[in-house]
Amino acid sequence: MRKIFVLFTLLLTVSLFSADGKTLAKNLGLSASSKASTQWNRVFKKAKKMAKYGIDKLSDADKGILKAYLVSHAADSDSPEAAGM
Repeated sequence: MRKIFVLFTLLLTVSLFSADGKTLAKNLGLSASSKASTQWNRVFKKAKKMAKYGIDKLSDADKGILKAYLVSHAADSDSPEAAGM
């Protein structure tokens, strides 16, 4: 029973402190709709471009979350990020 409690507490802690893509983008000052999805994919292919936006300082997991958010809400996507949303 104690192992289950410890595991549950650990999972809850991780989920509370993990950031979503929108929060990561906001913290870096990025707007998903400022680029098309192909442009965001190119940013994540080159270290120099990631460094320009501060993405290089994120963990690999956070990079993946951020990339998914930026591409799915890019200017040419089906659900672009709208101002004020």
